[in-house]
Amino acid sequence: MTIPAAIPQHHVLSVLVENKAGVLSRVTNLFARRGYNIYSLAVAPTDDERFSRITIVVDADSAPLEQIVKQLNKLINVLKISELDPRDSVERELMLLTVRADPTVRSQIIELVDVFDGRIVDVGPDELTIAIDETPDRLDDLEDLLRPYGIAAVQRTGRVALPKLDRSSPRVPSSN
Repeated sequence: MTIPAAIPQHHVLSVLVENKAGVLSRVTNLFARRGYNIYSLAVAPTDDERFSRITIVVDADSAPLEQIVKQLNKLINVLKISELDPRDSVERELMLLTVRADPTVRSQIIELVDVFDGRIVDVGPDELTIAIDETPDRLDDLEDLLRPYGIAAVQRTGRVALPKLDRSSPRVPSSN
């Protein structure tokens, strides 16, 4: 009887920073100095070019959340830190994957990609390159299903996340 492996637990942090040279380096060096494992890291400017948002996914076992937040807050260019609960946020990740697809199995692979709402972005004589943006779990599922065909290359961006929108109904003024 095999004991199932423990599912890794992660903290997802959304860190708003000044969009200046060296900020990302200071953030990642902080993690390295403390021995915190970064599972995923994505960074890009926001709608205001003065700021960038860094989405950091860290292994919960290697890094106590309170300590990470305290250390990040000490960095001068860090403006705001939010932990994003997966139940209250929208998470996506992009995966590009090249899979072996000789003509005898090509239609099966295309059908599978369609089920996952992916796209074929490049076609070769014996390979297909697939692009898909989905939740990390769905990407894992597709990758597992494509593995028997033969994966030639895979690249994932890491998670990006934002809080879910408030779904409460706006109050409409009554017309009396």
